[in-house]
Amino acid sequence: MDKFLTQENCDRCGESLDGKCRIMSMFNTDCICLECKEAEKEHPKYKEARDAEHAEVKKGNYNYKGIGLN
Repeated sequence: MDKFLTQENCDRCGESLDGKCRIMSMFNTDCICLECKEAEKEHPKYKEARDAEHAEVKKGNYNYKGIGLN
């Protein structure tokens, strides 16, 4: 089974994902909880990361690694 679906803790905050929703980061391949996703949206480069992800998906690249998070 896919690691994303079986991962036990958020890659950002370390909180348990048991019974919680999870999502992939726009910046990289981190599996994050929804609380961390909301915090991620406040990052100054979030729009750049989101737009880059969207452009890659439109090209058919469903395994885009992201612009990185520093």
